[in-house]
Amino acid sequence: MKLLVDSGATKADWIALDEQGNRLFTTQTLGLSPEVIDRKEALERLEARFDISNNRKEVTSLYFYGAGCGTDRMKKYMKEIFEEFFPNAQVSVKEDTYAAAYATNPSNEKAIICILGTGSNCSYFDGKELHQKVQSLGYIAMDDCSGNRFGRDLIRAYYFGKMPEHLAKIFQDEYNLEPDTIKHNLYKEPNPNAYLATFAKFLIQHKDDTFIKGLIYDAMQTFVDNYITQYDNAHDVPVHFVGSIAFYLKAELAEVLEKNNLKLGNVLRRPIDGLIEYHELN
Repeated sequence: MKLLVDSGATKADWIALDEQGNRLFTTQTLGLSPEVIDRKEALERLEARFDISNNRKEVTSLYFYGAGCGTDRMKKYMKEIFEEFFPNAQVSVKEDTYAAAYATNPSNEKAIICILGTGSNCSYFDGKELHQKVQSLGYIAMDDCSGNRFGRDLIRAYYFGKMPEHLAKIFQDEYNLEPDTIKHNLYKEPNPNAYLATFAKFLIQHKDDTFIKGLIYDAMQTFVDNYITQYDNAHDVPVHFVGSIAFYLKAELAEVLEKNNLKLGNVLRRPIDGLIEYHELN
């Protein structure tokens, strides 16, 4: 049995295939990012899914593409966890940008690959390997234009009184905005980045509001400036995206990229289905 896994900080999508490439089952766990969970929590999240834990000894190959796996230390850390849980599996761990690259670009052409989901990332794919000029420092310092950054912006706008009154009323009706609740989720609970990203739904629902539109376009332009155009050939290759933020704000993304003379490529909400095609071809 072969397992293909695409994991962000919020959730991980799993597909099990037999030796002929037939789909055995699909499932989902909570995210498995080593930046925000420890070994014990990772094992508990694997054990919690019966279809995964019940087949742990049947797995012969595991291809894991995960947020937070951009360094050798984190790759080794996750590899050891999976080797413990799946004792008969050959384990490959790569950062989630590779899943995005393979899913949006199965023919392995040169392209810029971006993730805009709970977190964000951007790499250049040369046809074989990914290259990053800027090492991500995680959701606190970076993650421009991500779900968690938009959540942070909305909360700050509400508390600083910058959010228009009509929006603020809707916002407080939809979310628990008590200071103690917000602080508890940010500083006491696991995955504060995923908590912040839950507010991004409000942004997408009200994306045509002038105030929200300003937040979206400013964030996208910052992402273009800080991430995409750091590559010298950014204007010569397509820019592919995966992630819910990119998917639901595709029209806005296309407008910002066109304004910057960049070519929008494929936009996928989730790369997991594209990974099947890639592994079949390669």
